[in-house]
Amino acid sequence: MPIGTYEDYAERLKKMKPNVYLNGKKVDRTGDWIKGGMYVMKQTFDFAHNPDYQDVCTATSHLTGEKINRFTHINRSKEDLLNKQLMTRLLCHRVGGCIQRCMGTDALNSLAAVTYDIDQACGTNYHERFNKYLAYSQKYDLVANCAQTDVKGSRNPKYKRAHMQPDPDQFVRVIKTNVDGKGIDGKPCKGIIVRGAKVCNSNAPYVDEIIVTPTKLMGKGDEGYAVAFALPGDWDGVKLMALPGRHHKRIHLKAPFADVGDVESLTIFDDTFVPEERVFMNGYDHPDVLQFAGYLALMFAHYHRHSYTGCKTAVSEVIAAQAALVADVNDIAREHHVRDKICDIISTAELVFAAGQASALRAEQFPSGNWVPDEILTNAGRKLAGQKIYHEYETLADLTGGICASLPTEECFFEPETADLCNKYIVRNPAYTAEQTHRVMRMMENKLCDPFEAAQAVAGVHGGGSPLMETITMMSRYDLEPLKDIAKFLAGFEGVKFPRYERATATPRAMIEKFKKTVADSEKKTC
Repeated sequence: MPIGTYEDYAERLKKMKPNVYLNGKKVDRTGDWIKGGMYVMKQTFDFAHNPDYQDVCTATSHLTGEKINRFTHINRSKEDLLNKQLMTRLLCHRVGGCIQRCMGTDALNSLAAVTYDIDQACGTNYHERFNKYLAYSQKYDLVANCAQTDVKGSRNPKYKRAHMQPDPDQFVRVIKTNVDGKGIDGKPCKGIIVRGAKVCNSNAPYVDEIIVTPTKLMGKGDEGYAVAFALPGDWDGVKLMALPGRHHKRIHLKAPFADVGDVESLTIFDDTFVPEERVFMNGYDHPDVLQFAGYLALMFAHYHRHSYTGCKTAVSEVIAAQAALVADVNDIAREHHVRDKICDIISTAELVFAAGQASALRAEQFPSGNWVPDEILTNAGRKLAGQKIYHEYETLADLTGGICASLPTEECFFEPETADLCNKYIVRNPAYTAEQTHRVMRMMENKLCDPFEAAQAVAGVHGGGSPLMETITMMSRYDLEPLKDIAKFLAGFEGVKFPRYERATATPRAMIEKFKKTVADSEKKTC
């Protein structure tokens, strides 16, 4: 059945070869360190089977016509984009933060569009390979992530090209082509050998598949770095350096928010063989493939930022919900300053979501059949979310007070000698019991004081690109000349007519010629 179950997914993880390194030791995919992330993934399966959420959590495959999990779907309409955004918002509410599976669907969608365009320009067969891979992913409802961010090495401008780095392995690259090896099915095949590492690679230790894409524009000399492929998470030569994240462990006060976690990874490709059937871009295959590396990097970032307009909306709403509840527990909910602060958070959430909706409604259909959202609106929404997230945490801390950082241990509220006194003195608003107040303050301890949530706050700024990257993207897309004509008319410039200002839909496809020019100009400067 194309809509998988959590049980099937968990069983697949158990069968994977140990290639995760925890504290320097190789481990399998079991134990408490991975449970928080698997709990999050469970929601993506369970909700796809829930009749109340079928409209947003499932879709119809354009390849087979079967009902599938929307996380394995290619957006084939504006409605698909809107439903993806709604699904993301819904599921992020469920776990109180990132749903973690968006990277996989965004990587699939970006490859669906770009591999088609490469084939049209270069006569390659990447799109056919990709569609076979997509059908496989849909058939088994596979969980995937995207390994995009290279470790990058020196940021010194003189090393601006990947191949100029003192250590050439600081970006993932092809080191050998036309190599004999074994395919996913174990049969002999041709392929490539890759080397390098990807960082900030969320949930790699508990996905079925790792999808690799370039991280930036590539130019002459970078042919080996223009590479995209997908491999099973336990493939030979893939080594995952794990950083588990989870809320403080609860003993008595079990709660959904405390069950959530993730695992970050430094994902290393140690001279790894990639079967040809799993290679979706290789700069050595055709001279013109190189120009598509930046295009694919941008396309993934764009789809992912659209997902963020659902995700970060939900994150802000969760913070607003926690702020409203803790204010009530502290008996200050009706104070004007409290209402103003919560209103600020809700306003951000709604504006971010509206930007994502509007970008979906202004989407453009590509020749591949994909619908791609408007880039300016998507980036505007993601930029606003990244700028506001720290302030939202600050507001939550302000309304909670310092108790979340100095609570007695959980056991003190349950041991006979101390329980009555601890429960007596934790109560604020008499409308809430001691246990309810304790639960809220424990949640605030998790939200504001533990290492996992601190990492989530940073991810709220930098995940999918920092606000600076959204600024760069927006200002490279937005045509200021028609905008300036409005001001020229108002200032009374002679010969300037009041313009009919209609901003064109902004999608990455319209920018591919600009990429070519940027590469060419950059090469001239380098030479």
